[in-house]
Amino acid sequence: MDERGQGRHRVVVVGAGFGGLFATKALKNAPVDVTLINGTAYHLFQPLLYQVATGILSEGEIAPPIREILKRQDNAKVLLGTVTEIDPAAKTVTAVAPGTSYTVEYDSLIVAAGASQSYFGNDGFAEHAPGMKSIDDALELRGRIFGAFELAELETDPAAIERWLTFVVVGAGPTGVEMAGQIAELAHRHLPGQYRNIDPKQARIILVDALDTVLSTFGDHLSTKALRQLHKMGVEVELGTKVVDVDETGIEVETRNGHQRIESMTKIWAAGVAAPSLSTQLAKATGTSTDRAGRLEVNPDCTVPGHPEIFAVGDMMALNRLPGVAQVAIQSGRHAAGQIRKRLEGQPTGQPFKYFDKGSMATISRFSAVASVGKLHFSGVIGWLMWLAVHLLYLVGFKNRVTAVLHWFVSFIGRGRSERVATFQQVFARRALQEYRQHLP
Repeated sequence: MDERGQGRHRVVVVGAGFGGLFATKALKNAPVDVTLINGTAYHLFQPLLYQVATGILSEGEIAPPIREILKRQDNAKVLLGTVTEIDPAAKTVTAVAPGTSYTVEYDSLIVAAGASQSYFGNDGFAEHAPGMKSIDDALELRGRIFGAFELAELETDPAAIERWLTFVVVGAGPTGVEMAGQIAELAHRHLPGQYRNIDPKQARIILVDALDTVLSTFGDHLSTKALRQLHKMGVEVELGTKVVDVDETGIEVETRNGHQRIESMTKIWAAGVAAPSLSTQLAKATGTSTDRAGRLEVNPDCTVPGHPEIFAVGDMMALNRLPGVAQVAIQSGRHAAGQIRKRLEGQPTGQPFKYFDKGSMATISRFSAVASVGKLHFSGVIGWLMWLAVHLLYLVGFKNRVTAVLHWFVSFIGRGRSERVATFQQVFARRALQEYRQHLP
């Protein structure tokens, strides 16, 4: 019995990303009933979205169904819905799903709603420069990237062909570097010989960032190696360059040399993240402060100040300047679950969350990646093999690992891309989805 005298302790987990999923799994044998609420029916392995966008992997390989993952966890229930409100006084969460809404009570709450794409106040950029936060984003980008080559093949105007064959990636962090590298591989290695009127090798891939380095969190040594490899692949890297406008046919930037316009039909936004709107709502409801990105400033044990029953983990929390990476989400989710178990067992709680940094990795091209693990730095083939092993380890499900390896073999050893199918619906559905969401209750 819990302190409210209502049977087993009720834990609600918001979000089935790394933080929410691993928190739920950590409570498998605990005397609790877990309700996991997520806006989709699948768990998304977000670090590999760029491979869906560039035709290496299918969406199913990085997004296994949540119910399949948790089918043997008898104390876990999965509900489809986007949580829109948390009421700390009533200890309830309210969620919406297509055609309905519902409320769930909790005794303990773990909020792991992840992060959204940030356009730094310029949300209108999203229409012409999709981000990389969802399966919808990746499939839309797949359609735009492969569609650009197809439409360039139809053009006779050299200026129009150049616009279609110019790809601009905004943001030189891991996602941007990986995306730019894979588009370069498409253009220079996979697609040549498949078109009659254009030469894919003439494609321009431009990587833009307002900072002065690529992969700025990896240190100067690996940043320099990554920059050298990008140049070797033909990627044009424009650093110290701020995006000031994006439209259908191009992007405008401010550089040290003044204002410039880059004509491009395909723009990809890989810069900046922000906490979801739920973070703002919870901050107001609990009187909690947030950082510049909207993340909740939590106590050292990941609880929300004044509410020991509420934990914010992963990208939802601002704590010790921890980065927004998968390992922070996984470990903080497990920590929150551990605190709940200790509380129910009558053990002391409040132990601070201690993050064990397992390193950072980014792949640039086949057989080339950079990896930073503590004081050790790896690049080239060794870095790529480490990247391969780590990503296989955290892909959920044996079937997903097997098919991912097969597709990697096709793409990295051979010259094919096994997932090139793209539809008009994928490219043009964004506006329909926006209109649909506006009519949700």
